Amino acid sequence: MKKNICTLIISLFTFTQVFAQSDSPYKTSFKVDAPITAAGIGLSGLGLYLMQQKEPFTQEEAMALKKSDVNSFDRFSAGNHSASAKKISDVMLYSSLAAPGLLLLDPEVKTGQLLALYVETMSITGTLFTMGSAAFPRARPLTYSPEVEIREKTRSNSQNSFFAGHTAAVSTVSFFTAKVFHDYNPDSPARPFVWAGAAIVPAAVGYLRLEAGKHFLSDNLIGYGVGAAVGILVPQLHKKGNNSGISLYPNVIPVMGQNLDGVSLQYKF
Repeated sequence: MKKNICTLIISLFTFTQVFAQSDSPYKTSFKVDAPITAAGIGLSGLGLYLMQQKEPFTQEEAMALKKSDVNSFDRFSAGNHSASAKKISDVMLYSSLAAPGLLLLDPEVKTGQLLALYVETMSITGTLFTMGSAAFPRARPLTYSPEVEIREKTRSNSQNSFFAGHTAAVSTVSFFTAKVFHDYNPDSPARPFVWAGAAIVPAAVGYLRLEAGKHFLSDNLIGYGVGAAVGILVPQLHKKGNNSGISLYPNVIPVMGQNLDGVSLQYKF
């Protein structure tokens, strides 16, 4: 499995180098981006495994849950459990994953480079989400409802409220798509509408996850913020002539007397 993942990463970035021409606003590097993407995929898998290892509530613990135990900011949604809202949010998540493909309608967008940046971006969000959820168990809002079956409350998945994965993923996709469109089309009058759409879609998903009883408001706000930040920052860090002061570059790192190839993050004041 590891060999297959490595082969996929190498093929992906080879494809990127071939098709990313000089007129692209982005610059990608195998030495920098391939290790980040591979690490992101690996850590996301590890985080997912750790999420599944959470100790579930016992029946007694689940029955003892009270809405009054929830902080006042989030308490209003404790007990929500809409099945229809969950289904709609799932559809929005899976359909949104193809949104960056719309960018390929522009012949100037480089397919290989776009794919490489997209996979890298999603792997980073995946790492942050799965590792965050694994490290901070939190009961979902639906566990506070007396109408929800006890077997649902005693699943390990019922403690994956923090933070909102659906919202984070859709936010990442939406803002990534808007950012790439923005950079490829500096004079387009459609840019404000694209950004507005990028902001609205993950907000709608967050609302649905709230109604579904999957996440509290604070979980959704964090997921939205994490997704937006990653979706914007990854393309920005790859921009040619990036004047943000932040940059990624390959570097040799001394570890226990040996020099290992690595990646450095630099910020210039």
